[in-house]
Amino acid sequence: MRASGETGEVYVIHNLITSRYVAEAIEASGAIPVRTQVGHSLIKDRMRETGAVFGGEHSAHYYFRDFWGADNGMLAAMHLLAEFGSQDAPLSEFAASYDPYALSGEINSTVADVPAAYTRIVDAFTARGEFDELDGLTVVGAPDEGFWWFNVRPSNTEPLLRLNVEAATEPQMAAIRDEVLALIRR
Repeated sequence: MRASGETGEVYVIHNLITSRYVAEAIEASGAIPVRTQVGHSLIKDRMRETGAVFGGEHSAHYYFRDFWGADNGMLAAMHLLAEFGSQDAPLSEFAASYDPYALSGEINSTVADVPAAYTRIVDAFTARGEFDELDGLTVVGAPDEGFWWFNVRPSNTEPLLRLNVEAATEPQMAAIRDEVLALIRR
């Protein structure tokens, strides 16, 4: 992958548990989304490798190339306020346009045997979607089931599994969330 600017491409980093809408919005703006593992040091490394102009995490950490790659929530807030001020719609309508999917938020479960829980999940979803192990396990549902994905990541410091789920609708998200949580917590 070339660095931003070498051939006119602009790269924007996002971690793998941000909403699908993040990559869609990056692409719609003409930039190239780059999906990374969770963690500020991993995002900063990827920003340096690609020359990305921006990196963002689901946990509200925002990194700007032109601000020395530093995490700067204030700068992100200023850009957001400038965008709010440039449109006439009510804030609730404006915000809703950037939130088209149902998200679970991160759900932490204490697990005595993390590998056994992981195996139960793999067994249950093997025929139902594509697997990705960039950071934990991400499963993207088969197209005939409608849009959904989930990620289960073990904590590096605690006996926890962290679950994030996103789907096209709230009922679909809740069904996937509950199914995976039952496997994790069994």
